[in-house]
Amino acid sequence: MEVSTVNESEELEVWSGGNKPLQANYGKMMMWFFIVSDALTFSGFLVSYGFSRFKNINSWPIADQVFTHFPFLHGVDAPMYYVAFMTFILIFSSVTMVLAVDAGHNMNKSKAAFYMLLTIFGGAIFVGSQAWEWKNFINGEYGALETKGGQILQFVNGENGKRAVIHDFSKTILTDRTNHIKSKGVWYFSEKSLPSVSLLEVKEGFKLNSNLLIRTEILDEKGEKTILSRKESLEIIEHAQLVVEGANLIRNEYGNRLFANFFFFITGFHGFHVFSGVVINIIIFFNIIIGTYERRGHYEMVEKVGLYWHFVDLVWVFVFTFFYLV
Repeated sequence: MEVSTVNESEELEVWSGGNKPLQANYGKMMMWFFIVSDALTFSGFLVSYGFSRFKNINSWPIADQVFTHFPFLHGVDAPMYYVAFMTFILIFSSVTMVLAVDAGHNMNKSKAAFYMLLTIFGGAIFVGSQAWEWKNFINGEYGALETKGGQILQFVNGENGKRAVIHDFSKTILTDRTNHIKSKGVWYFSEKSLPSVSLLEVKEGFKLNSNLLIRTEILDEKGEKTILSRKESLEIIEHAQLVVEGANLIRNEYGNRLFANFFFFITGFHGFHVFSGVVINIIIFFNIIIGTYERRGHYEMVEKVGLYWHFVDLVWVFVFTFFYLV
């Protein structure tokens, strides 16, 4: 009886990929494994953010009222403009990365180096812009008060509804000021540095300016922060216990403190990815310049790095959509 046999070459042909499943080598497959696992990590962060926001929907800060800064335009209300600019720069860097990969496939050293350099510039601008955004978020611009229960009280001009800076209306009172320590202070609260104005100065200045009103962190039926009447404002300000300037992991002048926690964690984690990508791209750029890939006969390393860079850009699209826009 004859037994049909299949030789080794025929088995490899049936498998089509042979020793390279999906025609991808070991390095490219590992990059895809990393991208999938990292995508699950970012998904977990965004889902956690969504649950926290839904749970605190009535006190969640409105992004248009938080990210209003633009470089060299101090005092100009430009909601989300700079964040949109950052997003455009990062997406454009994905385009230059595609062109660098295409130039590598065509063994065009000069074009691959040029487009890789543009990608590095785009990533560096994004990382620098994110650092600038962090600085403004941490330092704050207007200041607010925090009540005993942790509610944030912001100040607005009753005539035009715009935020009022606490430095502008606070009354200067010459008194000795000391830092809170855990053994002696408000609710066992310790602080590293004193705010620029005292709680008493803010209260007295508010009472002297009849045009000022207090805006709470609670949303009304229209989805806007609730602005109290002058009488209600005078009543609630007496419950304030702390001056809050800027945001950190403990306090947040923009509203719910979880918003600041997620902002630092999600944008910081993504910023670390972009910074790492910029460093790797610089290494790849110099390898292109010295002709490393010309000697190897292929630019596959550029393609591997390109996969990572596109992933980082795609993640930012989701962060931008769910954190800033929605």
